[in-house]
Amino acid sequence: MPPAARWAMYAGIAVLFAIACGFLSHWQFSRNADRSAQLQLVADNYDATPVPLGELLAPGTDLAPGDEWRPVRLTGQYEADKELLVRNRAHAGSAAYEVLVPFRLDDGRVLLVDRGWLPPGERQAQPDAIPAPPSGQVEIVVRLRPGEAAPSSERTTEPGQVPTINLGLVADQTGPLEQGAYGLLASENPAPADAPEAVDPPDNDPGPYLSYAIQWILFAIMGFGFLVYVIRSERRIRREEIEDALERGEEPPAPAPRTKLDPVAAHRDRKRPRDNDAADEDALLDAR
Repeated sequence: MPPAARWAMYAGIAVLFAIACGFLSHWQFSRNADRSAQLQLVADNYDATPVPLGELLAPGTDLAPGDEWRPVRLTGQYEADKELLVRNRAHAGSAAYEVLVPFRLDDGRVLLVDRGWLPPGERQAQPDAIPAPPSGQVEIVVRLRPGEAAPSSERTTEPGQVPTINLGLVADQTGPLEQGAYGLLASENPAPADAPEAVDPPDNDPGPYLSYAIQWILFAIMGFGFLVYVIRSERRIRREEIEDALERGEEPPAPAPRTKLDPVAAHRDRKRPRDNDAADEDALLDAR
């Protein structure tokens, strides 16, 4: 293959590689933007001043995405007899349990409250003991979260447990609940002597997406840099071959010939089988 054609092929490969790197870089930039928006939402809402539930969640409505993690103040009573455990929650490096208790507000609405998590028991998977919620009239502050998706498989659970905080599944065991959100407990008044471990704040790690995006851009640049390196190396090797040949008094090696189509020769080649057949027929006639 002539050098120019080979270099053109190298350039085409480098361009395709750069396009692929560009798409991957854009994807990582998009993921970084989504992660930054999540972190900003937590920063804006997590420590905001608590407000009444009705200001953020009207009865029968879904929680607005921009109100996730907003604290609300509730007054009412826990329905401790409807307490549930949600299993397989990752806390402290173990498959822990979170404690779910419906909370009936003074206005009659019932909001599910996640009171925190408990480690597995010493001799069994379930917690050794579940601290009871405060009895009687209680004032609590919770941070609003949307309900979780239902499990993709029909996983069976033991009585008093659910596989995920899917508000529909929870309501099947507790009775009617607000379906637009649940509350992640922040504080209770009066505070009980013993309570589950508080759920940690969301992770504020921005993730590796921005660095990955920049790396893909650098890979694209490196692809073109490698192209230049290969072309220059081939030209250097060719020049050294010519110089070595001249030093030995030999003819320098000729470059690879260009492949060029000769239409006249091609036409002649196509006609050649027919001409050969005609010549054979003439020879037979002469023999007769």
